Amino acid sequence: MEKLKRKGRSALRAFRDWATSHQLSLFPFPKSLIGYRTLDAKRDLSAAANIALLAIPQGMAYAAIAELPILYGIICSAIAAMVAPFFASSRHTILGPTNATSLMVFSFFAAGTYTMSEKLQLMPLLVLMVGVICLIGALLKAAELVQYISQSVLVGYITGAAILIMINQGKHLFGVAETVEPASNFFGMFRELSQAHQSYLWQPALLGFGTLLLYLALTKWLKALPNFALSLSIAALISALVSGHSAVWAAAVPNFGSFALSDLTLRYPIASEAGFISDISSLLGVAVAIAFLASLENTVMAKSIASRTGNRTEINQDMMSVGMSNVACAFTAAMPASGSLTRSALNYESRARSGISSIISGIFCLIAIFAFAFMSPNPVSFIPKAALAGLVIAVAASLIKTRNIRICLRSTPEDFGVLVVTFLTALIFPLYVAIFIGASFSIFLFLRKVSRPHLVEYEVSDDGELRELGQKRKRPNPAISIVHVEGSLFFGAAELFQTQVQRLVVDPNIKVIILRLKNARHLDATSVMALRDLIRFVRSKDRHLIISGATRDVYKVLKSSGVLQTLQRGCRREEGETNLFFYAPSNPNISTRDALIRAQDLLGTTKADVKIFFDPAHDKKGQT
Repeated sequence: MEKLKRKGRSALRAFRDWATSHQLSLFPFPKSLIGYRTLDAKRDLSAAANIALLAIPQGMAYAAIAELPILYGIICSAIAAMVAPFFASSRHTILGPTNATSLMVFSFFAAGTYTMSEKLQLMPLLVLMVGVICLIGALLKAAELVQYISQSVLVGYITGAAILIMINQGKHLFGVAETVEPASNFFGMFRELSQAHQSYLWQPALLGFGTLLLYLALTKWLKALPNFALSLSIAALISALVSGHSAVWAAAVPNFGSFALSDLTLRYPIASEAGFISDISSLLGVAVAIAFLASLENTVMAKSIASRTGNRTEINQDMMSVGMSNVACAFTAAMPASGSLTRSALNYESRARSGISSIISGIFCLIAIFAFAFMSPNPVSFIPKAALAGLVIAVAASLIKTRNIRICLRSTPEDFGVLVVTFLTALIFPLYVAIFIGASFSIFLFLRKVSRPHLVEYEVSDDGELRELGQKRKRPNPAISIVHVEGSLFFGAAELFQTQVQRLVVDPNIKVIILRLKNARHLDATSVMALRDLIRFVRSKDRHLIISGATRDVYKVLKSSGVLQTLQRGCRREEGETNLFFYAPSNPNISTRDALIRAQDLLGTTKADVKIFFDPAHDKKGQT
């Protein structure tokens, strides 16, 4: 046993050292308690009570969206809220189940042929995979890449998910949940709901829409109250009273199943009959999608609150908190956890001082779970599915932000296209597929935009100064062309860059081409090979190519790749001749002046005309 403990401590130290080397802190929580006072504790306690009153019914709602036992949502609200603050950089982050991740779980299992028992058996493994993926992403600093996903993707995805949530709750509103077949997309859900119209019941519809209207009225006139929990409690009380006097109502309005203490046991990720490898293979796609979405939600939420508090947030550290929370949830009857914008915003508005508010709120949720389990009858068994469906619809409708949609549609054609594509794919495909399609399309448009380096025209003035060639000045007949490259020269831009420069060689007057690379960025193997081929092509046409304004990064890539040797071929290096001139911050144009001297030396003259390549496409945009 002692040997096992030593190995455990050694593994913990190794993980801590590894995390530190990746600029992650294993336990950053104590730093947030520096200067903690009694007043801060009172604020955290008050905020925790407010959060718990929202987290408990919301946990039920999100479990209902995922079509899991509502115990899964409450436990996730408790465990994630208790674990996350120990690893998060944000003081106001509240983790737990969310709309988007819940619907992603539902859409995945609805697209397959999983029974409820199979679904519950796979859930711990799925949550564990989400946690491990987030931890790996945090160590690899993947959160820094997640933040570059376009807002148009988020707006389109969330809008589509909100519509799916609303249409999926229709079966509970009209009492036909037992007759409709599960579907993973909007059109399947709409078809199934429409075909069951003859079986619609007015009792659940009346209760569901009544609860919805009650919630909207309370939200408008009594914002300070816990309106979600209050509306659900009133609806449950009314339904229970009516059911006591009407057997027809009791039969038409089903309630959720209760849970007992025996359900509150530790769970372990176990393999199904297909085996672990098969389970991991089938769950990998949705696990990556949920981890991606959870990290994205958490990043957006943390940055939104940080902009209001002025505190600094470490997005990779917060991604680690998402991972640790999901790992903890994997060993309980819980669903995937993500950053909750509504509960985190409530935490901030309740003037919470530290992550202690999140921990206490999780404890309150845990106390509520055990209290419900001890009670007989269990209060959960009085909650009507139709009433919760009405509240879920209200929450889903609040996710549709018309102002954000309008901005994305009107900003640029790219934003318009990304939003429409993401929105439509969210309605057509399972959500774990739709999020990747939207993100991939956004990245594709971004790469297409940045893969077009600008080639700006320059000339040498009468005073010997290097300046951009004005559109009204006559261009001379050049022997030397200076090409100023601005932008990224990574693999996506390499071919376009090469093609544009090769056009210069068609001009028989041009004998020397000077590539000014001061503002060129992101050279990679593809762009370096394109540059090598360009050098060979220029020399095959009996021309010369010189590089000026090279930064140390550019020089390092050229040297390590061997292309520098190709560039310098023919230079008498022992006499100081070179075809590469470094950028000097003290005098940005000195490297180009030196390159001009070298070009004139190659031409055997000191009076060669000079121009800088003029990109017609660049000119059409009115840019210089």
